[in-house]
Amino acid sequence: METIRLGQNGAEVTPLCIGTWAWGDKLFWNYGNNYGVEELENAFKAALDAGITFFDTAEVYGTGLSEKFLGEFLKQATKPVQIATKYAPLPWRVTGKAVKDALTASLHRLRVEQVDLYQVHWSFAFLMSQHTLMNALADEVECGRIRAVGVSNYTAEQMREAHQILARRGVPLAVNQVRYSLLSRQVESKGIIDTARELGVTILAYSPLAQGLLTGKYAANNGTIPTGARKADPRFKPEGLRKIEPVISLLRQIGDKYGRTPAQVALNWLICQGNVIPIAGVKTAQQVVQNAGALGWRLNNEEVTELELATRDWLN
Repeated sequence: METIRLGQNGAEVTPLCIGTWAWGDKLFWNYGNNYGVEELENAFKAALDAGITFFDTAEVYGTGLSEKFLGEFLKQATKPVQIATKYAPLPWRVTGKAVKDALTASLHRLRVEQVDLYQVHWSFAFLMSQHTLMNALADEVECGRIRAVGVSNYTAEQMREAHQILARRGVPLAVNQVRYSLLSRQVESKGIIDTARELGVTILAYSPLAQGLLTGKYAANNGTIPTGARKADPRFKPEGLRKIEPVISLLRQIGDKYGRTPAQVALNWLICQGNVIPIAGVKTAQQVVQNAGALGWRLNNEEVTELELATRDWLN
């Protein structure tokens, strides 16, 4: 399988990442209701069987359970696995030591001595300056506990500032993790994608299927009722679903040519952007297998452009 380097000198990872927000999360994903640890373990095994070895987690996912589960599953891994996790810049974390302590706790839950990527979960750090935050992360790179530094949900300007602070320490900014899909293309219009290319920063795209809208599962007239957090999302209301019908139709049309699903085409479109790695959230082995169908083939340039033109309404 092809690989993509995180930033300028980070780890080589698979072009699709497995997202683990739902691993242990009861608030948004109802962990323990329709799925549990057995399903998650099977999903982890299915990912490795499919050749996908890159996993993204965070200390706040399931209040630490996501990292803990991933650490338990890693013991069974028969091949090298690349782990990305995130630091939460909470209001009471005001010193560089807070970064060190949070990383120590994450490493303990993950049962590893180093993570391949450590990301700042959101851009607003309250009373901690970006200078303090980025230098604390650079310290951990020098200590060998972080291989690469990333940020998440940073604007183009914030990304540039973080890049400059880290560069003074000889540490490249490797990643900016942002919401990005055919139905969430604001990162293009706001200059984040162009700035990332300029700085040599890899984009990790979360919610690459727009919370399931791009799977084709939801339609205004098919009777599928959104559950959980989707209930309150206006995009899942009949008028929102009718708006995306032409996009889903085009995804099906293109997918039929390759024997692929709308979701697999949507993920492949992101991969075709270059230097973009979709993070596909999973709860079951079946979902892993479905997402893995986005790999091993490529849309042609005309199809990439056709999808881009069909989703221009979602640039802003």
